[in-house]
Amino acid sequence: MSMAISNTTTTFNALFFFFSVVNILIIIISSSSSSSATAVVVDEQQVLLTFKASIEDPTSSLSSTWSNTSHTHLCNWTGITCSTSPTTPFLSITSLNLQGLNLSGTISPSICQLPTLTHLILSQNHFNHPIPLHLSQCTSLERLNLSDNLIWGTIPDQISLLKSLRVLDLSGNNIEGRIPDGLGGLKNLQVLDLGRNLFSGTLSSSVFGNFSELLLLDLSENPLLVSEIPSEIGKLGKLQQIFLQRSGFVGSIPDSFVGLVGLEVLDISSNNLTGEIPRGFGLALHNLASLDVSQNKLIGPFPTGICNGKQVINLNFHSNFFNGSLTESFEECLKLESFQVQNNGFHGDFPNGLWTLPKIKLIRAGSNRFSGEIPDSIRAAKQIEQIQIDNNSFTGRVPVGLGLLRSLYRFSASLNSFYGELPENICDSPAMSILDLSHNSFSGRIPEFKQCRRLVSVSLADNSLSGNIPNSLAELPVLTYLDLSRNNLTGLIPPELQNLKLALFNVSFNRLSGEVPTSLISGLPASFLQGNPDLCGQGLPRTCSVVENKQRSIQLSKTACALISVAFAIGLVLVSFGFFSVYKWSKKKSGPGGWNLVLFYPLRITESDFIMGMNEKSDVGHEGIFGGVNVTRLRSGEFIAVKKLMNSGSLSIKSLKADIKILAKIRHKNIAKVLGFCYSEDSIFLIYEFVQNGSLQDVVRRLEVQLPWNMRLQIALGAAQGLAYLHKDYVPRLLHRNVKSANILLDSDFAPKLTHFALDRVVGEHAFESTIASEFNSSCYIAPEFGYNKKATEQMDVYSFGVVLLELVTGRQDQLLESQDSVDILTWVRRKINTTNGPLQVLDPKISGSSQEAMLGALDIALQCTSVLPEKRPTIFEVVRSLQILEG
Repeated sequence: MSMAISNTTTTFNALFFFFSVVNILIIIISSSSSSSATAVVVDEQQVLLTFKASIEDPTSSLSSTWSNTSHTHLCNWTGITCSTSPTTPFLSITSLNLQGLNLSGTISPSICQLPTLTHLILSQNHFNHPIPLHLSQCTSLERLNLSDNLIWGTIPDQISLLKSLRVLDLSGNNIEGRIPDGLGGLKNLQVLDLGRNLFSGTLSSSVFGNFSELLLLDLSENPLLVSEIPSEIGKLGKLQQIFLQRSGFVGSIPDSFVGLVGLEVLDISSNNLTGEIPRGFGLALHNLASLDVSQNKLIGPFPTGICNGKQVINLNFHSNFFNGSLTESFEECLKLESFQVQNNGFHGDFPNGLWTLPKIKLIRAGSNRFSGEIPDSIRAAKQIEQIQIDNNSFTGRVPVGLGLLRSLYRFSASLNSFYGELPENICDSPAMSILDLSHNSFSGRIPEFKQCRRLVSVSLADNSLSGNIPNSLAELPVLTYLDLSRNNLTGLIPPELQNLKLALFNVSFNRLSGEVPTSLISGLPASFLQGNPDLCGQGLPRTCSVVENKQRSIQLSKTACALISVAFAIGLVLVSFGFFSVYKWSKKKSGPGGWNLVLFYPLRITESDFIMGMNEKSDVGHEGIFGGVNVTRLRSGEFIAVKKLMNSGSLSIKSLKADIKILAKIRHKNIAKVLGFCYSEDSIFLIYEFVQNGSLQDVVRRLEVQLPWNMRLQIALGAAQGLAYLHKDYVPRLLHRNVKSANILLDSDFAPKLTHFALDRVVGEHAFESTIASEFNSSCYIAPEFGYNKKATEQMDVYSFGVVLLELVTGRQDQLLESQDSVDILTWVRRKINTTNGPLQVLDPKISGSSQEAMLGALDIALQCTSVLPEKRPTIFEVVRSLQILEG
């Protein structure tokens, strides 16, 4: 019995000892795991700080969170994403996304010490060095994006070590040399984007043979490539998008492309491809959404079956040398949105099914040999926006159904054989911007254009149109180009047309008569009026008779009397308003308690000092939007610039302070600081830093000041960089909405500073729009679309900047005086470049001829910025890059 008890006791003690050891081991392991987790967090923080130390951060995008003293959790630092996984139950860094933060410097090898980092995105920055070799040590990476930097050199072979990589984006850099064969070792790649670089040589077939998972391939815009398209690309069964446009590809389209049954987008335009499109191409690619083979040297007929009832959304075969016809039925292409076949040798009847597709938006078939008519059933194409069928053999009449298309903004059908009268509703689309029916056989009268308020360009030249020029043309607020030459038009030129800012006005070779308004033709070539022997006026062979002048004088006298009466009445109202305002102002002065001063910088001034300073004489700048600018000297000897605004009362004092504080937080070397503001019931005084050399407008008006071209280019580049900062880099993003030379200040080194930005936030949107609207007809800085679309856009700022750039290129003011008639600089430039001597005559003659090439480049940028169509303008970031290229 004792033996049994002893054995039981021994067994119990052994079990107790075993479970104790296990428990101790669990505690130790748990403690070790906890310590390990803590260590990883600490290590990750140190890795990030080491990484930060190697880069330059001019906008301090990382300073608020990336620091040892930060109270923000590591996973909430700017650009950091953390997550857990089965192997790492604690939070760890999986993604580093620092896109678009203006970073530069070097990419530290410490970044590869993050064991769970799968996404590294450093795109849209300014890194200027080769691809770091040490990135091959980031073995967990699934996505590497270094696009849109200044990276140069070649792709290192070591990149093939990143076996887990699914996305590799190196686009938009200066990478050169051959695409290495080792890249083909990345068998898990789904996205390979090497577009917009300087790759050269030929492509090896071994690079693309193993990309069985590839969904997107982009080798576009590599002009130094001289290679055939590898047939292996056509064997990648999962490919959905291929971009090879604007590179140096030669040879034919591989027959293997017929096997890309999942392909949605194929763009191989602007290369040197030859031969025919592979047979069966259209029948096999059922999922094709976008096809662009333009700007090549392809020949032969286009294969049938391309529109076999599938999701074809974009066809583009323009600028080739196709010979053949398109006979395929398009009745089943119900999702087709864009059809482009221009600049080819297509002939035969145009496929009628295209005209009635419910989702079609774009038809481009110019410069072919298509025939046929536009059916009235085109009214079914409710979403169509552009029709360009110039230089073909179309016949028949323009159908009434065309005028029922409410989204149509461009209809170009010049150089065809259309005939008959133009339908009265030809311009009833409220979106219509460009109408070109020149070089046809139209007859009858020109319809009244009353509905299309966005119409920019009208060309009806070389037809058989008769009757008078419609007065309704003068009611189109943004009409800029008008060509009615070589018709049978009679009567007077409507004098109301001189109210438009016409850059081109051609009525040559008609049968017009009477006096030509001088301001209408100022700066235009005389050839635009020739062939009308009964026209008379300044600069024409025939001077107007005494009777005509007398009748015109009588009419002008009546008009002048009416205007004087109106002006007198308005003057009385303004004087009364002025006295009333002065009275209220004096009352406010007597009660200093009605003023409140809010400062965001330590200025030694009180409300009383400020009001006294504003009442005393001071240097007054040029009048601008809402009022002028005063330069005031404080008792401390400091100078400040003060802009007076009317207080519309639409904003509460709390929201006003909050909105101006947003402007005061802006920190950029090319943006003037907002120091504070002073407000009352009636007025708001914005206080800006004082900038020594005044405004760019002042400098341009001072003829004795001759800025060299390099200084002008620096001014343009700095102003563009300041504008880019407002549009993208500052949070919240802002629009300037008042870009003009008067609002670009120059410091002692002539570095530019934007001022008077985002005033809509200060005075309220309604008051701002009302003031802009009152200046619309007199200011060339305001984009033409403001006449029909009051919504502020970045494109409007770009347009205004373009006018400033024109002032720098020409050395002229925004308003010019030519032939005793006021002509704005934009109209003047457009007219000059349309003449024989072209662009050279608008360059500032005070600048040395050695700068001519750069000035012409800047002129081209300015003309792009001031395109009448907003979608044709570059972004301000593209402008910055273009100016940097000119700077060299």
